[in-house]
Amino acid sequence: MTTSALKLSGVRKSFGKTEIIRGVDLDIPKGERHAVIGPNGAGKSTLFNLISGRFPVSAGRIELGGRDITGLKPFEINRLGLSRSFQITNIFPRMSVFENVRCATLYPLGYKYSFWHRLDALKDAAARAEDIVQRIGLRGRRDTMAGLLTYAEQRALEIGITVAGGAEVILLDEPTAGMSRSESDAAVELIRRMTEGKTLVMVEHDMSVVFGLADRISVVVYGQVIASDAPARIRENAAVQEAYLGTTLTEDAHGRADA
Repeated sequence: MTTSALKLSGVRKSFGKTEIIRGVDLDIPKGERHAVIGPNGAGKSTLFNLISGRFPVSAGRIELGGRDITGLKPFEINRLGLSRSFQITNIFPRMSVFENVRCATLYPLGYKYSFWHRLDALKDAAARAEDIVQRIGLRGRRDTMAGLLTYAEQRALEIGITVAGGAEVILLDEPTAGMSRSESDAAVELIRRMTEGKTLVMVEHDMSVVFGLADRISVVVYGQVIASDAPARIRENAAVQEAYLGTTLTEDAHGRADA
C-alpha cells in the first residue's frame, strides 16, 4: 500500500461569500513529483496557502504524512516536515548566500533562539550550508549579498533555502516564472537534483517544465480538480483542453502554455 505524503479531503476555502476552493481531494504519495496546473484565477496559489497554513481552511482536512495539520500555523507545519517557496522571491537581501542558507539549517539541527551562541561556532550548520550552496551552483557567489544576485540565482538560492531544513515535502510556487528558456532548463535540473527522494508539489505555468518534471499532474479549474493523472493522459484529456480555451498542451519543448 502506497503511503501518502500529502492528502487533502474535501478542502474548501471561502473569502466572505466567494468560494475559491470548492471541495478539493488530492492524495500525493511519498516520493512523487506532482504538478498543479490550471487557468489564471483557478485557485492554485490559494491551495498552496491552505496546505502550508498561511490561510485557514473553511472546511475539509489536510494530512501530512498521515498526521492532521488542518488549522496548524505555518511554522508548526514546517517543523513537521513541509517547506515551501513563493511566487515572489523570499530571501534576506542584505545577508550573504551562505548566511541565507545557514539560517534555514538552524532549527532542524536543534538550534533554537539563543543570544549567547555564536553562529560561527556552529560547525554542523556551516557544513550543511556549504554543501547546499555547492549543490545549488552558487559556490562562487558564497559571500555575495543575496540582493545582488541575478534573478535566476535568487530563485536557485530560494530553492536551496527551501530544502535546507530537511523537509520531506517541498512545495514550489512557480519556480521558473520570469526566467529565460536556458535559465528555466537549468532550474528544472536543479529542482530534480535537489528534490531527489523527496515529495515535490509545484504550481507552474511553463508546460515544458511541468511535463519534464511531473510524475502526475492535477488540473484545477474554478477551485475544483477536474483531472489528476499521468502527464501523457493529461495531454489527451478533452476536459483539460477545453479548460485552457484552445491552448494546446502538446507544444514542443520551446513553447509555453499559461497554466
